[in-house]
Amino acid sequence: MDKKVVLITGCSSGIGLSLAVRLASDPQKSFKVYATMRNLDKKERLLESVKGLHRDTMDILQMDVTDQRSIHDARDRVVEKRVDILVCNAGVGLMGPLELQSLNSMRQILEVNLLGTIQTIQAFLPEMKAQGRGHILVTGSTGGLHGLPFNEVYCASKFAIEGACESLAVLLQHFNIHVSLIECGPVNTNFLVNLEKAELGDAPLRLVDPLTVNLYEKYLQHCSFVFQNAAQDTEDIVKVFLEAIQSPSPAFRYFTSGALSPLTQLKTAQPDGTQCIRAMSDIIFSSKEK
Repeated sequence: MDKKVVLITGCSSGIGLSLAVRLASDPQKSFKVYATMRNLDKKERLLESVKGLHRDTMDILQMDVTDQRSIHDARDRVVEKRVDILVCNAGVGLMGPLELQSLNSMRQILEVNLLGTIQTIQAFLPEMKAQGRGHILVTGSTGGLHGLPFNEVYCASKFAIEGACESLAVLLQHFNIHVSLIECGPVNTNFLVNLEKAELGDAPLRLVDPLTVNLYEKYLQHCSFVFQNAAQDTEDIVKVFLEAIQSPSPAFRYFTSGALSPLTQLKTAQPDGTQCIRAMSDIIFSSKEK
């Protein structure tokens, strides 16, 4: 049986790297993985992780999801001329008081998280439709299901991806193409380290009112607490991806924590949103966990 051809974006670290390694190292050699990343100078970590296990099961390609030409070049280098499983994983974050965010920074978040994902799907969708099968998996976020203070633009990008994927799922069922969102909470990756964020003590924060700065400090403390005590390992996330990939009838949403977030449930139960917003504020800005 032919290997399933998998293309994954954002493989220089974190979830993308771990998933590429897991699939390329499959003992049955069921997958041919095209691991893509914007900067090929970062490929050594991926190569070290797979070591000798990836013979004939993985190629590394340069691909920048914000550059349509780069996406098409990567697509054209797929030897099999088809992609059975497309994993849109590349993403970036932006954290800080909204009034400090530059237009360029906000555009970059939308270019990568939203338009980059959509451009990638656009490039591979016609062939999937022609072959009458396929599976598109997108790394989602709880930040796409409920709002997080000081992450307004990031959450906007992730909320938008939820809508785009749900819209596609309705259509693509008629082509035997599945769409799955893997909804992640905090994960032990370099995402928090690498995201663009305002640091306490930065000069621009002096231009923001004292209450906002005080609340931002509490939010950073909350993030530190959550990542130290509740963040999942990438291998836990990879297991959920594998569940979706191996399912004969994949679901639209998979929650990596194993349960629907209480806040998400509250949004459904109380659609006017008041209780959800109050609950989020209590969780983040209370002093119980400090």
